[in-house]
Amino acid sequence: MESQNYAQEQEMELEALQAILMDDFKEIASHESGLNTSNRCFQIILSPQDDDDADESTTTPVQLAVIFSHTEKYPDEPPYLNVKSIRGIQSEDCKILKAKLEQEASENLGMAMVYTLVTLAKEWLSERYCQAGVLDTEEEDAAKDDIVVPHGEPVTVETFLAWRERFEAELALERAKLMPESALAAPKEKKLTGRQWFESGRASTKGAMPVTEGGEEEEEEDIDFDDEDFEDDEDMLEHYLAEK
Repeated sequence: MESQNYAQEQEMELEALQAILMDDFKEIASHESGLNTSNRCFQIILSPQDDDDADESTTTPVQLAVIFSHTEKYPDEPPYLNVKSIRGIQSEDCKILKAKLEQEASENLGMAMVYTLVTLAKEWLSERYCQAGVLDTEEEDAAKDDIVVPHGEPVTVETFLAWRERFEAELALERAKLMPESALAAPKEKKLTGRQWFESGRASTKGAMPVTEGGEEEEEEDIDFDDEDFEDDEDMLEHYLAEK
């Protein structure tokens, strides 16, 4: 490729980078680049997230610069490359990323590659600094769950009695739904009361807890289930629970 074609292709790449990266792309003085060249040098600022996706509560406060300069025969030669921290990047990480970019450049000879290198750098930055933060947060949340969950609700006489009342209410509802039509249609003197039906079912339940009756003031009245009294089984249950 003639030198004029190299220069033309390099200029076209610079125009494309400016259009894509806008304010994150700028020319810098060669002595600020850290590159051993007097050619034109350029700096691209990268953050872990795009501005459109950034959330102030989750954005990691790190930022780096990828610096490059075209060589005479670029893109048939790799560009001069450098990586430096703008904010929060470890120097060792800069060295690691620079080596990755140089390796990628050697695999993309013959075509304009700076934007490919920028994409690689941004992905690396997000993986290194964003996902690590997410994992740390998830581990902290898991640790909190491990602390909170085992405690549960302390078991007391009151909580046990409340649980038993809910259990018996659910059981009463199920049994009310299973009451035969004949029980409701029978003559009044032969009807099963709600409590009789409930007690007969509970008495036959294996392991059921016996009912302890107190004095006369704690005795409950029998409940007759008349068709006109209840629109459905749930109304019947509510009446039964109210009497309890």
